[in-house]
Amino acid sequence: MQKYIHDTLRCGIEYAVCPLPARHVVSFQIRVLSGVCAEPADRLGLARIMEETIDKGTARHTGRELSDAFDAIGAGRGSGAGRESITYTCTVLPEHFERAVELHADMLITPTFPDENVRVNIDLSQQELLAMQDDPQSLVDREISARAFGPVLGRHALGSSESLARISRDDLVRFWREHYHTGRMMVAGAGAVDPAKVIGVFEKYFAGAARGPRDGRNPWRMEFTPGVHHQHKELEQEQIGICFPGVGVTHPDFPAQQVTLGILSGGMSGRLFTEVREKLGLVYWVSAWQDTPRGAGMIFLGASTTPERCDKTYQALLREVDRLADDIQQDELDRAIVGMVASQDTKGDVTRSRCGELCSDLFFHGRPVPPEEKCAKVQAVTIADVKRYLATYPRDRRCVVTLGPKALTAV
Repeated sequence: MQKYIHDTLRCGIEYAVCPLPARHVVSFQIRVLSGVCAEPADRLGLARIMEETIDKGTARHTGRELSDAFDAIGAGRGSGAGRESITYTCTVLPEHFERAVELHADMLITPTFPDENVRVNIDLSQQELLAMQDDPQSLVDREISARAFGPVLGRHALGSSESLARISRDDLVRFWREHYHTGRMMVAGAGAVDPAKVIGVFEKYFAGAARGPRDGRNPWRMEFTPGVHHQHKELEQEQIGICFPGVGVTHPDFPAQQVTLGILSGGMSGRLFTEVREKLGLVYWVSAWQDTPRGAGMIFLGASTTPERCDKTYQALLREVDRLADDIQQDELDRAIVGMVASQDTKGDVTRSRCGELCSDLFFHGRPVPPEEKCAKVQAVTIADVKRYLATYPRDRRCVVTLGPKALTAV
């Protein structure tokens, strides 16, 4: 079993380190515990603009100089603005780890938010919103998420054209001052690095961000709105989205939920693919997935079909979920579990993925969770557990969103 170090730095950052001495790289992730949910209600899209703009200039470097400095050490970087957090991830050779942390500290602690870059990133977000009009699945995802999670947890990262137009540099500065301090940061590191070095380096470069007390609370709650909604759009295809309440990551029934989804949508052997697409020929695309903010969970079904087959596809999707409780077979349960365990093991082979998972463990569980523990819980799921899960969380309260030329009639 892997070894972990988990504690809080003197500067206030909660951290976890997973030493992997056989790896050739080191990855770290910095998670700021404020995302889309923390935006002012009239400045939606602000967190995304923050994530895109914070590296465009610092007290010591221009945006170009900062980018060149990262390139000089071969750093592989990534960032993203989520519902409840904004993440910054980096993978480098071990000898460049300290320099990479130093550059991230410069970026996160002393950003300058140049006016020109703020305007450019707002304009780019506006263009992405326009481009979304040509992406029917993204439109359905945005609509059903708002109804699944409510006006705060269901926000879209791009906001709206009107809210983006209100954002100014001053809004970014206020958001940064309120949220970008060590009391609202988590750090995870994995790979060929000494935990003592991780601790020392982050203490050294992030001490200047210790502006507030430790605060990782989640004040936002899911507000589910069941119902049937149609958005008319002249398309050749019809998009269908269905959701109903499930459980969150920390719930005891989460492993059973994972296995249930694995049976429904675990690749080309999943029931939705084999039954709805291959046998009935109803859809171009079909899938089932979960979305789990802290303390909540929602199950989604999605499909793309023709307007003429919309009603039949909708009925087939729900039927495949419901009949699991009656005819689930041991071989498909075993296949789903094997696929999930293999995915977990494969993910662990990528240092960057292991680091991201470790940071997510801190975010959801408040501690590192060994992959062996997660796999053991999944492997313990039985047919009886899946049947109990389906009986405990029925689909009678659901939200349905369709987009295309035809509304559902068989609801």
